[in-house]
Amino acid sequence: MTLPETNFLTGFPSTFAPSDIASAGATLPGRVRVGGRVLEVAEGAVVLGDAFGALRVALEGAPAPRLEAGDLAVVEGAPADGALAAARLVERIAPRRPPRGRAGAAAPPSSETERTIHRGRGAALARRAAALAAVRALFAERGFLEVETPSMVPSPGLDLHLDAFAVEAARPTFLITSPEYQMKRLLSGGVPRCFQLARCFRRGELGDRHNPEFTMLEWYRAFAGVDDVMADTEAIVQRVAAALDADGTLSAAGRQVRLTPPFPRISVGDAFARWAGVPADDAIALASRDEERFFRLLVDQVEPAIAALPHPVFLVDFPAPLASLARLKPGDPRVCERFELYVAGVELCNGFGELTCPVEQRARLLADQAARAAQGKPVYPIDERFLDALEEGMPPAAGNALGVDRLVALCLGAASIGDVLAFPHGWL
Repeated sequence: MTLPETNFLTGFPSTFAPSDIASAGATLPGRVRVGGRVLEVAEGAVVLGDAFGALRVALEGAPAPRLEAGDLAVVEGAPADGALAAARLVERIAPRRPPRGRAGAAAPPSSETERTIHRGRGAALARRAAALAAVRALFAERGFLEVETPSMVPSPGLDLHLDAFAVEAARPTFLITSPEYQMKRLLSGGVPRCFQLARCFRRGELGDRHNPEFTMLEWYRAFAGVDDVMADTEAIVQRVAAALDADGTLSAAGRQVRLTPPFPRISVGDAFARWAGVPADDAIALASRDEERFFRLLVDQVEPAIAALPHPVFLVDFPAPLASLARLKPGDPRVCERFELYVAGVELCNGFGELTCPVEQRARLLADQAARAAQGKPVYPIDERFLDALEEGMPPAAGNALGVDRLVALCLGAASIGDVLAFPHGWL
């Protein structure tokens, strides 16, 4: 893989990386120095590599300088057709413990070189960076402010299904499960549109679609509704897919999924009626009467049916007991303004028409504390400054939280989000 063509080599570095040579093209001077890992050794030549590419180097002189696979080396030579000719060895660094030979594809990687170069993790990280750049460009076009809010907070949220990591501090402090409270405080302070690529932390989450530490794209629009944020979501999916060469369609589980907007919307009640055989009104009531059965039907029947569709689907109008920080739907308080987007069976996001009433929000948080205590879960404090911001007046708003790792993995056809992380939990 080569990096996109840019002018980053205008002021030539003293030592190039192997992948620089291919990306720089004809702009290189007559002779250059290149440093990298020795991947292969042949008679009179070596292959130098880095995380993004490899370069064949023809060494001059007889006998050729002694190099071994796994060495780090700096050579100087003349660029020619994406290779390096008439090169001389400038420096050889023999590692104390060279990377072992390449393992079979089914075996776990044996070294950083194996993982990053031979297994393609470096290439995946370059693609991920392109996806993040596309996200930032989209939000810049739409007049959003990129913000950074703290990772250590007095309350990580009280959602019954999320557990946080406590941090040793002078007062109870936790790593964020979402930056939601602090971003909503910015809305109350007058920021009309903001987004964040936040590092979030959730205890007990590990698997193909989960990592204890992950990247969340979260954004909010003041004086806007869920339709506006769903339109943003469609644009983000399309823009990231295009940046990762999955423009228009993506392949998942052996089928093609079309990414043409608008993505269909279906209410939770209608989805249960269509795929679980439960009338819509009964499904909405079931969430209050028997939440465990509600989620079992959702996971076992509704989500697999959605996964089989050849297009993304917004699941909307969740039952009121699942509102969390979403407001109840005007005209039908049995449901709330909450939506989730499914693409090829992957739940990508969780969005709300935001609750702005401080009295109702406090009541929900107190109920969440009681529910956590009843289940023997840690009971986190209520964030009083968040409630103060609602008292001050948070404008009507809508927001969304989208899993960046899941979206990138989906667009690259990766089986696990660990394939698009620099250091998934299992590699620490």
